[in-house]
Amino acid sequence: MSLKKIDELIKQREHLYKGGGEARIEKQHEANKLTARERLALLFDQDTFQETLLFMKHRCTHFGMADKEMPGEGVVTGVGLIDDRPVYAASQDFTVAGGSVGEANAKKIHQIMDDALKTGDPFVFINDSGGARIQEGVDALAGYGGIFYRNVLLSGVVPQISIIAGPCAGGAAYSPALTDFIIQVRREGQLFITGPQVIRQVTGEVISAEELGGVDSHAHYSGVVHFVAENDQDAINITRRLLSFLPSNNLEDPPIIEANRRETITDNLELNTIIPEDPKKPYDMHEVISRIVDYADFMEIQEHFAPNIIIGFGRLLGRTVGIVANQPLHKAGVLDIDSSDKASRFIRFCNAFSIPLITFVDVPGFMPGVAQEYGGIIRHGAKMLFAYAAATVPKLTVVVRKAYGGAFLAMCSKEMGADRIFAWPTAEIAVMGAEGAVNVLYRKELNASEDAAALQSKLIEDYKKTFANPYFAAGRGYLDDIIEPAQTRGALAAALEILKAKTLLRPQKKHGLIPL
Repeated sequence: MSLKKIDELIKQREHLYKGGGEARIEKQHEANKLTARERLALLFDQDTFQETLLFMKHRCTHFGMADKEMPGEGVVTGVGLIDDRPVYAASQDFTVAGGSVGEANAKKIHQIMDDALKTGDPFVFINDSGGARIQEGVDALAGYGGIFYRNVLLSGVVPQISIIAGPCAGGAAYSPALTDFIIQVRREGQLFITGPQVIRQVTGEVISAEELGGVDSHAHYSGVVHFVAENDQDAINITRRLLSFLPSNNLEDPPIIEANRRETITDNLELNTIIPEDPKKPYDMHEVISRIVDYADFMEIQEHFAPNIIIGFGRLLGRTVGIVANQPLHKAGVLDIDSSDKASRFIRFCNAFSIPLITFVDVPGFMPGVAQEYGGIIRHGAKMLFAYAAATVPKLTVVVRKAYGGAFLAMCSKEMGADRIFAWPTAEIAVMGAEGAVNVLYRKELNASEDAAALQSKLIEDYKKTFANPYFAAGRGYLDDIIEPAQTRGALAAALEILKAKTLLRPQKKHGLIPL
């Protein structure tokens, strides 16, 4: 073979690797952003990335595009190893036409997503784009449509993670929304359907791009974003850590950390005193979770959105578990519209990827109020009932304190399919709290009493003796065991070890109809 041809190949590769050129790369760095290739270099194990379709070219001839070169078509695609496991990725290159999506650009993304589906490996999409390539018109729209369609095909088959490392506006925002987890970089990433200028023209509202689509708006208010990263490096670290908990696809079990399985479980006596004597006094459920999972390693998801419920991943003797827990520090751990949506989506993800669920219950009920009723708390709360009942993975429930009414059912009671349900001695299982129950049950007696306050106090005390403990429920068979809090980790680990062989057949159907 002629060395001249090899030299030409090397020359072309070097040119394409530079994307939009040194000046635009420098501009990217000045904005405290890494380039598409630099991000991928951090994401994958060293020297494992195999690029695809490097030489792809557009065929648009409109609006001066005929002679316009776009190295790599504004996106870098390929596959590499993360902790020795294959992962596919697409990283938009903002130095080339703002990373805009056109026909050829989209075709590269389509192929890498198809490849992920064929081999059953996760897909990571790093978003940093100005949106659809306007010059290509309907071809650009079709390109986005193909991405959305494949997001749905991959859903529930392989994990999908989106990193918002730059602008992601208009229709482009829907691909991340169709993936399992969104990681947004603070200050650099913006995510919205219509930008500030359009909003100002249409509604008259004045808002900045950061206020509209930055991390604060989505991490705290909309719930669109699952993790906040301080910079590109942090986003990559979060991605790699997240993938360490997940299986490569829905036919595999999550990875097991063998070193953790050799750990000897001992009682954690701190759990015996973690619940306050006053049943109205809050405590931090994180303190319970950290004492249950291996080495207190808990990866919380949507930390700032609907904080009255906690969701995230941990390990129990090396096995990945999904954790759902009420948080008494926020709204007393009550279930409302946002917390119901947050938990339901997570439960369904865990079920799709064979991740056992552990639920910690301290719930006083569903949030009352006109705004909640008008907002559809019935429909949203029903999502939790549906998600837990539909889940066939091992489901373990621990009643820590309050477990009142329908909210207890929504937190995976035995009737909703819990395989094991444990209670601490501090558990209170009833239709409602003592005060409310007495006012309903003894309204006539209280109205007729000469000393209503004294009678009410006595009736409340009698009600608490019956229901402000787990023994009545255990006597009816609604609890598998009442355990010392210090022994919770051991009880859960033993149950999980047995339930790893769980199989559950359901009626054949295309899919259930969750109350969206």
